[in-house]
Amino acid sequence: EAAQRFLEVIEHETGSPFPDDPYQQLEIAIKAVFNSWMGRRAVDYRREFHITPAMANGTAVNIVTMVFGNLGDDSATGVGFTRYPDTGENRMFGEYLTNAQGEDVVAGIRTPRPIDALADEMPGQYRELVELRNRLERHYKEVQDFEFTIERGRLYCLQTRNGKMNATALVRTSVEMEREGLISREQALLRIQPQLLEQLLFPRLDPDATATPLARGLPASPGAAVGRAVFDADRAELEGHTGNQVILVREETKPEDIHGFFAAQGILTSRGGKTSHAAVVARGMGKPCVAGAEGIRVDVQMRKAFVGDATISEGDLITIDGTTGDVYLGEVAMKAAEFSSDLDTLLTWADQVARLRVMANADTPGDAAKAAGFGAQGIGLCRTERMFNAVERLPIVVEMILAEDDTRRQAALDKLLPIQRSDFKGMLKAMAGRQVTIRLLDPPIHEFLPSEGQLEEELSQLQHLRDTVLGMNILSDTVEFMYRIADTHPSIDRMADPRLVDEAIAKKAEMLNKVRALHEVNPMLGHRGVRLGITFPEIYAMQIRAVLEAAAECIREGLDVFPEIMVPQVCTKQELARVKGIVDSVQRAVEAHYGVTLHFKFGSMLEVVRACMRAESLAEVAEFFSFGTNDLTQAAFSFSREDAENKFLPMYNENGILQDNPFEVLDIKGVGKLMELAVQWGRNRREGMKMGICGEHGGHPESIRFCHQIGLS
Repeated sequence: EAAQRFLEVIEHETGSPFPDDPYQQLEIAIKAVFNSWMGRRAVDYRREFHITPAMANGTAVNIVTMVFGNLGDDSATGVGFTRYPDTGENRMFGEYLTNAQGEDVVAGIRTPRPIDALADEMPGQYRELVELRNRLERHYKEVQDFEFTIERGRLYCLQTRNGKMNATALVRTSVEMEREGLISREQALLRIQPQLLEQLLFPRLDPDATATPLARGLPASPGAAVGRAVFDADRAELEGHTGNQVILVREETKPEDIHGFFAAQGILTSRGGKTSHAAVVARGMGKPCVAGAEGIRVDVQMRKAFVGDATISEGDLITIDGTTGDVYLGEVAMKAAEFSSDLDTLLTWADQVARLRVMANADTPGDAAKAAGFGAQGIGLCRTERMFNAVERLPIVVEMILAEDDTRRQAALDKLLPIQRSDFKGMLKAMAGRQVTIRLLDPPIHEFLPSEGQLEEELSQLQHLRDTVLGMNILSDTVEFMYRIADTHPSIDRMADPRLVDEAIAKKAEMLNKVRALHEVNPMLGHRGVRLGITFPEIYAMQIRAVLEAAAECIREGLDVFPEIMVPQVCTKQELARVKGIVDSVQRAVEAHYGVTLHFKFGSMLEVVRACMRAESLAEVAEFFSFGTNDLTQAAFSFSREDAENKFLPMYNENGILQDNPFEVLDIKGVGKLMELAVQWGRNRREGMKMGICGEHGGHPESIRFCHQIGLS
């Protein structure tokens, strides 16, 4: 009766009766498998793992004899792994059911038993299963995920495939299988997808957690963090000093928020892309960041954020996942970073076979020491502007920017010199015996100042406060307003002395006028990098002196140090020659003062298209090149990265106009061609010239493969 009802349903759904001819049944089954290739799950899977039509354009069908695990208590079915997929332990893992078919194990209808229990229930078949497990690993030389059926005492292996494991298990099994003689060291390295190692370097959400994301932004800096939401950097610093864990939530961040970054566990912004201030600084600090979460509306004055019908108030616990971009309300269980001895062994093997040297991004002595501990072979990029962002240094930088004459500007630079020298010395000491590439100031100087809109709002608030105090109009809401102003402007006492308010107004107005004077239509294509250094040579002279004096002090202490000075945004040899003139002058002065001979390299970032086209000419002055592929990609495509990623790039990728996001995967046919030509032309002029990459593509495995092919160092 049940079979009859089933046949009636099939006929009703398909419009034709179920065929009696077994060959016709077989043909329908085969077509069903072929058609599954375009099913929703299969399409989504291929998109997620970047499986393109060029790589695979269809599936296959295997036709085999059926065996049955549901013929009685001497029959069973199960699934197994040759090793534990969560830890990598060298022991068989799996589950089984007696008198059942395979679907029963995975469907959750019955509770399966652990595979070890089969040793008591069917000892002979269990011994065969262990032997099968050993044969599979010996043959495939890989951990296997297999399915089996026992039909009336006879064991059948239905299928086997490479087992999916987490990063911890992959690393452990690679090392142990090499030691067992099962695979070679090269095979041990090649079986691991590099992206998976991120799981081991950052805290992450517990994969068993069942929380639902409240919103999603851009995964701007990997790792996960949980803390109480705060909406300004001062409050973040205050909470952090009292031992509370906080997430700094802003529309977007500015350099003056840096003290909040130091105190926060992570950063969440509703605007900005993967190269926004929040994203770049968070990555440099190794802190999780979700940027551009446009579904979130942040109201700093109300100290709330709104996501649809949900509200995040200041003090609410939230969790962010900088690896996926997800934002959660409440606390989600976390797993700490895992850096095991097995991973250390594996990375040592990698260094032994690699030709490309791997260096670190590091902007502080602490970062440099940490990088050395992780095995970095030097520092490939130290962004000196990051050193300016520290809370006690930013006012000096602002003083330098606001200076209206050379004397005042030099006075501010004289204050910055010992600070930068100390930082550089600490980095050189941490990396003694290894190269440290230090990039001179790159961003436009207005980036160290608040935005025009922010200054106008703060100026208006201060003027209102002064008028309120002078009018003695002390209403309760005004008192609350004064307290809020005092929180925003720590220099103003809550009693709001009018003279202090007037001083703050004058300073704020001066800063607003400077921001307006520095305004540029396209600042990222404007007065920055070497252009800034040539306009204000005293800035670059201070930085160069700090580098060379730090090296001289290290040499006096008996340390081998190898600093490299790198000039950003170069497009012509004449720019490099101007800066080299400053370097030569400072070098002579430092060597005479310290009585030492300095050995260092002078080079250039290649991030302007013309620089790549003129690489042979630049190599007459530069001793090394480093491709800044973030800016070079923007220049080559004429794309603004943040606008492209937020507006049209996803549509371009979905419609096959571009296969990948060129800011994540190096554009080999365009940007890559520029790099290849520059390498060739540069080495035509200077044989053996060191070539590096310091754009974010340097962390993308397929892009690294291309860098290896064109001969980067």
